[in-house]
Amino acid sequence: MSEFWNSITSVQPEPSLKLVIGTGAVALLLIAWRPLWKYTRQVVTIAHEGAHGLIALLVGRKLSGIRLHSDTSGVTVSRGKPTGAGMIAVLLAGYPGPALFGLAAAFVLSRGYAVALLWGLLLALVILLLQIRNLFGLWSVLVFGAVVFGVSWWGSAEVQTAFAHLLTWFLLLAAPRAVMELQRSRRGGQGRSSDADQLRRLTGVPALLWVGVFGLVTLFCLAVGFLWSGVLPS
Repeated sequence: MSEFWNSITSVQPEPSLKLVIGTGAVALLLIAWRPLWKYTRQVVTIAHEGAHGLIALLVGRKLSGIRLHSDTSGVTVSRGKPTGAGMIAVLLAGYPGPALFGLAAAFVLSRGYAVALLWGLLLALVILLLQIRNLFGLWSVLVFGAVVFGVSWWGSAEVQTAFAHLLTWFLLLAAPRAVMELQRSRRGGQGRSSDADQLRRLTGVPALLWVGVFGLVTLFCLAVGFLWSGVLPS
């Protein structure tokens, strides 16, 4: 047990520049290649709905459950006042959520705690699993959790570090694409129930401006995460 705890709390050696760039390139492929993206996007949905749920709890709403669907959509249901700052905060959290999680992961990696990051993610997935209310969502979180657990438990230090960087790059790079897809669906007339359109109804601020806010936050996180990655010479 002490060995396990030491592996979590110990600082891992700084990864090579080749590993950092290589995992970023793989993450970009998982996002840019549509046949893969239709599956890997489910990770973004998990982070998106998890962010909704986390903020709902933080602002004092009662979380009723989370559903994840096979088309990579999802819904988080919480009970409380349907208007006001709390509800606005919940709706704001979704699209920036994956980028902010990615930025937090980049910070942890910049301090050398790749193994701690993976076990922290696994704990978060276990907590999220308790809130899932449909079979496909249960399956999605279990599969993702099983992959994270497998790497965390059986992977070598090099594999764990590479996987942690891959996940971090994926969240940072995928978040802006999800925002672009949101605007594309809105242009196609499918955005009436989107987070941006719900924010418009609550605040009177045009939905396009909220999409812009989502995009700016995700790009800011990507830029900072890139700086923390060590790709640029210090």
